[in-house]
Amino acid sequence: MLSVAVAGASGYAGGEVLRWLLQHPEVEVGAVTAGGNAGARLGTIHPHLFGLGDRVLEETTPDVLAGHDAVVLALPHGHSAGVASALGDETVVIDCGADFRLRDALAWTQFYDTPYAGAWAYGLPELPLAGGGRGREALAGARRVAVPGCYPTAVTLALAPGLAAGVVEPDDVVIVAASGTSGAGKSLKPHLLGSEVMGSMSPYGVGGVHRHTPEIEQNLSAAAGSDVTVSFTPTLAPMPRGILATCTARVVPGTSADEVHEAWRTTYADEAFVHVLEPGTWPSTSAVVGSNHVTVQVALDERTGRVIAVAAVDNLAKGTAGAAVQCLNLSAGLPEATGLLGSGVAP
Repeated sequence: MLSVAVAGASGYAGGEVLRWLLQHPEVEVGAVTAGGNAGARLGTIHPHLFGLGDRVLEETTPDVLAGHDAVVLALPHGHSAGVASALGDETVVIDCGADFRLRDALAWTQFYDTPYAGAWAYGLPELPLAGGGRGREALAGARRVAVPGCYPTAVTLALAPGLAAGVVEPDDVVIVAASGTSGAGKSLKPHLLGSEVMGSMSPYGVGGVHRHTPEIEQNLSAAAGSDVTVSFTPTLAPMPRGILATCTARVVPGTSADEVHEAWRTTYADEAFVHVLEPGTWPSTSAVVGSNHVTVQVALDERTGRVIAVAAVDNLAKGTAGAAVQCLNLSAGLPEATGLLGSGVAP
């Protein structure tokens, strides 16, 4: 059994990590820690985590986290680097925050307000790479792993097959993605109150300023083998969970609709968690809620010469915590899908 501690366990991401670890057959949940909620019983914050409700949240300190086989960090952006630096290489550290996702220090300083901490193995196993290979190749046995952001997960899995296969152009990519409110975390914010969100959608981070933009470009560039630039507009949807990413790019001239569909089907044919839907069926967030699965569909608009790729993902599951467990499995040499093959919840 792997002993796994979770730092930041009182937040949405930390609670979701614990939900997955509870059903993992090879994991024993170790310390659970928090910041301002330290000292509280976990059950008063996450009453759905039966079996852990009597655990008391401890302070997030190196002494508390040391001695575990693995530590999952579900901390606010900018807080993981200091904690991780105090943990030795004998402990696998998996960071659900942004601290170690970007390989370009300049990109980090343009979008984040904390010092650049470096880059870890990037935790998107299904990412197709230019020239062949997948992202999982860097994750087997990795001691430090950066879990992708939720928007980058949805957008990357939607578009990467076309770039890796050379059927879409890399220089005119437009993305509009809607996310549930849990993506903004658990802190109280007036614009996330139920009375503000119910029955309303609104954009935010407009004009290329959202922090996930450089991560999306990094991933898509890795798939294309050349620089990819994107126009990314996120929107807030009146739902607690889920992301629906609608992505368009110019098709390479002379590419047929059948060739477009084949690129996506071939890329994900052997993936356990990414599903290209049957023609005419489009992704919906309700189909993936509570699961580590992603649904994808693609079409060619022959009139405008653009490919439209859509992906649906649960931002807290495959978009964060499920991905962390998937990476933990790869790091520990376990079958990648261990503890993750459950279906979504409906209705």
